[in-house]
Amino acid sequence: MTKLLLSIHVLAAMLVIGPITVAASMFPRYAKQAPESDRAAGIAKLLHRICRGYAVAGIAVPVFGLATGAQLGVLADPWLIISIVLTAIAAAILVMAILPAQRRMLGSTDDLSAMATRLAMLTGIFNVLWVIVVVLMIVRPGSTTGA
Repeated sequence: MTKLLLSIHVLAAMLVIGPITVAASMFPRYAKQAPESDRAAGIAKLLHRICRGYAVAGIAVPVFGLATGAQLGVLADPWLIISIVLTAIAAAILVMAILPAQRRMLGSTDDLSAMATRLAMLTGIFNVLWVIVVVLMIVRPGSTTGA
């Protein structure tokens, strides 16, 4: 059962978090160009829809991660607790900052350059948090796998 849970957790992370990081990273560029280009506006809307939709599906990642951690008996391990906290912070940044900023940019013609810069910074932080979580998942301090 542990191998199945871990497989679903890893697949969900790759297939859900990966597209969010790519779409969120590309969004500021196209949203900034949207007022001058219908093509850019369409791409920005699609990227926002990807981020929003995959954010909902992203709930599977921590659900299966926690189930895997429980099966392995590592829920109290510091590396997992740190990963959980970083995942919660990344989710909060996505839901409370990135998605609303994308929505504002889609409906605005104000200073899109400044908005795009701020959004790119938030997206960079979101992406770095996921990199740290992935490294923690692979290295797992105190692991007996030799990693």
